[in-house]
Amino acid sequence: MPVGIFRVCLVVITAIVNHPLLFPEENGTVPENMEEIIQKMKEREVSLRLEQLRLEQEIADQEAAQKAVESAAEVVEGSKEEKVRWDMWTALSMVIFLLIELWRQDFQEGNWQDTGGEEDDMAVLGRAFKGVSFPDKAVLASFYEKRILGTTGDVARMREMVEGFADDLLEALRSVCNRDADMEVEDCMGVGSMYENWRVRKPFVCDLIVPFAPPEPYCFRCQAWCSSDSSPPDEQGYGTIKVCRADEDVTGCICDKTKLGEDMLCLLHSQANTTRPSSEMEDLLCFKNTQYLDADQVMKWFQIAVTKAWNRISHKYEFDLSFSLLDSPGALKIKFRSGKSIAFNLTPVVQYENSDVYFISHFPRSGLAAELPSSTHWFLTFAVYERRFIQLVSKTLPANACHVSCLQILSFVHGKQCSLTGPSGLSNYHLKTVMLHLLQAHPSQDWAPEKLEARLQDMLKYLEKCLHEKKLYHFFIGNGKVPAELGFPIIFQRAEPLNLFRPFVLHRDVYRKTVDTFHEMLRNMSALINEYTVHIPLAHTNGIRKESL
Repeated sequence: MPVGIFRVCLVVITAIVNHPLLFPEENGTVPENMEEIIQKMKEREVSLRLEQLRLEQEIADQEAAQKAVESAAEVVEGSKEEKVRWDMWTALSMVIFLLIELWRQDFQEGNWQDTGGEEDDMAVLGRAFKGVSFPDKAVLASFYEKRILGTTGDVARMREMVEGFADDLLEALRSVCNRDADMEVEDCMGVGSMYENWRVRKPFVCDLIVPFAPPEPYCFRCQAWCSSDSSPPDEQGYGTIKVCRADEDVTGCICDKTKLGEDMLCLLHSQANTTRPSSEMEDLLCFKNTQYLDADQVMKWFQIAVTKAWNRISHKYEFDLSFSLLDSPGALKIKFRSGKSIAFNLTPVVQYENSDVYFISHFPRSGLAAELPSSTHWFLTFAVYERRFIQLVSKTLPANACHVSCLQILSFVHGKQCSLTGPSGLSNYHLKTVMLHLLQAHPSQDWAPEKLEARLQDMLKYLEKCLHEKKLYHFFIGNGKVPAELGFPIIFQRAEPLNLFRPFVLHRDVYRKTVDTFHEMLRNMSALINEYTVHIPLAHTNGIRKESL
């Protein structure tokens, strides 16, 4: 802009200096060609005015350009300030997220297990109990003695009979199998409600698991979902089983984990361990063209082996044996000539390393059971540790403790309610998980027999809370407070807690049905219990109440 002003001033000065009237001629006479000079001056004046207009236009354009530059600078400065504010909010959001994540990890590592001292939560969460008449301890005691104890007297004799027959059947199975090519079957173990002494509803079914191993020189290499850094939500609680040669070091060489290419060979395994034929791996019950154990193949093999074993020893028994469920490999039923029958499950499992955690081929179905991701994914069962934990805790509880009684009553009432309104997403395993959590949370003296009513209400309120939050965590997975006496694998204690109610998030119709059934059970609890309870005189009831006070 200063250059433009200077140019305008220069043009004006030049015009003044060149003006004919400023320096007139000495003779003072008017020249003859005055008109021509005047005409030229007018033309010069016009040209100067045009030049002035052009310069003014240039000055205006320069001023506009300067303003545009200044406005652009202001926009850039504003964007910088906006970016600074955005960066500040981003950083603040990240800090908040990290704080929430740290709190969540701390909560999952231990605090989620702490249910003791939650009286305020229980009071808030017990909304479903408003207006519900709950049976008193006298009615509960009479119900337990008449209905529970009266129907479980033959359980021990049934267990003994089933175990003896299962041992004989497995011995015959070993004799009909090819020791050089077939799987090697070990002794069976009893797990579940029948062996934890809380099964109350008929038919009584014994659950037996049978560990098996591949023939030499092969072995199983198991990998749980928590062994890897990340796993999909639908694979949590599962694992895979790889069939390898015993002398094969799958962890020490990268050739099994990396594609080397067509023009590269592993110097360790290129000659000693060539690719095994597909037929050989299928003979080892693997999924087609893989080294991973196939649960469906195991089911077929086990059913055929059990059938051969029964044909060998059937002449020794005066009953028939048959498979009761087609989709379960070891669901067997003994049919006597009198018409009575006994059902039991004989399920093949694979031991996880040197622990008592097992990969189970087929898990008992329930209303909330999720489908397996594939037939090479096996569900992990902690049934052996659950039985040991109950036995360990029972040694520290008062005589005739009420923990098993609470679970039996709750299981019985829930089963009766489901028979009236249809199945729900809750299973007996969920009820047992609630009891395990409360066993760890409450001190031993809280489980005295006279506190049956209070502990039963605690279990119902805890279950109501879990249903409300759609969260019931597996007792062992992610629980850092498991007693060291159990020898529980540390890898599962450090794993992310497993939510047994996760399917409720995915299946809203099942969740709604489950919640409705639970609330209906609460409303009908007194009626369901009184239906199976003998009449108790009022004086006797008052006497029991005074003694408890």
